[in-house]
Amino acid sequence: MPALNPTQIAPQLSRAWYGASIAEFIDTQPDAVIGRLVTNSTFADLPSQKDAWLVQIGLLQAQLAGLSGSIFFEFNIPRMGRRIDVVLLIGPIVFVVEFKVGEKSFDRGAIDQVWDYALDLKNFHEASHTASIVPILVATGTKKSAHFKFHADEDNVYQPVMVHSAGFREAIHLALQTVTGEKLDDYRWLSAPYYPTPTIVEAARALYAQHSVEAIARYDAGALNLRVTSNRIEELVDEAREKGRKTICFVTGVPGAGKTLVGLNVATHRIEKNLPTHAVYLSGNGPLVAVLREALTRDEVVRQRSQGVRIRKGRVAESVKAFIQNVHHFRDEALIDSGPPIDHVVIFDEAQRAWTQKQTANFMRRKKIMTGFYNRNRSF
Repeated sequence: MPALNPTQIAPQLSRAWYGASIAEFIDTQPDAVIGRLVTNSTFADLPSQKDAWLVQIGLLQAQLAGLSGSIFFEFNIPRMGRRIDVVLLIGPIVFVVEFKVGEKSFDRGAIDQVWDYALDLKNFHEASHTASIVPILVATGTKKSAHFKFHADEDNVYQPVMVHSAGFREAIHLALQTVTGEKLDDYRWLSAPYYPTPTIVEAARALYAQHSVEAIARYDAGALNLRVTSNRIEELVDEAREKGRKTICFVTGVPGAGKTLVGLNVATHRIEKNLPTHAVYLSGNGPLVAVLREALTRDEVVRQRSQGVRIRKGRVAESVKAFIQNVHHFRDEALIDSGPPIDHVVIFDEAQRAWTQKQTANFMRRKKIMTGFYNRNRSF
């Protein structure tokens, strides 16, 4: 397979702000790499960020010499709204690298961060489902690496490796000695779409099934009204699927009427055991998404621990992400991936959103984008 050429990666079509073969990356001047990163960045051009990138580039160009593979800076995980500092594809391994420039210790939050990135790739990025994923935390201010041995969970996500700058190459070397398998296809991996694993879908369904929706949010309409509304939407979904048509349903009501709960119920009922998820709950209300995710995650962690099961909060949160997502990340994914979405049922919840004139204009622009997106893709 030919080496990955950065000029062949259109920024607007790529999840990464910079991508190249490792050989080409090493031969490229740091200023040129910074130029690509700044050009493709969607955030303010801060000197502190450029300084951090220069440290990362210098370290990686020195430590990766002689290795074959691909490198991606600022890789956007599909629909998760999270960017990984660096992803390396070397042999059969996806290395997820998080840098903490200047840090003199391995902070627990940073360890969980790189671990969660690895889990997000495993659970929501199609080409990573069968890959071995090794998360590496690099604290550049430390003088020695933490003691580590490579240990993978059942999903082939390895527990985080914590290294200082000079120990990075050793971690890569030991990982390549430990993990066997076929070399990853760089192009396929980079262009792979959002696609939740069947196991994470089933975990999401089981998690939500144990919760009482009354505890998630207050509602005044009563259980009967919620059940009738949910059942009617289910009927319309089935009818659309049988007849191969697109259907739009509008659910209205005063605040507290239970619109959000109806959406959550429909989303979780459409998660089937032997199939990928058919539904996703989306909201443009970022705080609402955060609160719902956190409430379900915390409750499940407490439930598991009360049964004597030790479980990391981040792993539980993966299940919640499968069916509660931010609408803006859904939109961004649609602009990158021109293929049809995996979801057949999409619930847009704009609950309690305060609309300004600017937000309304942005919505109309997104509406045009999404209308074109769905017109060129499948229905059921």
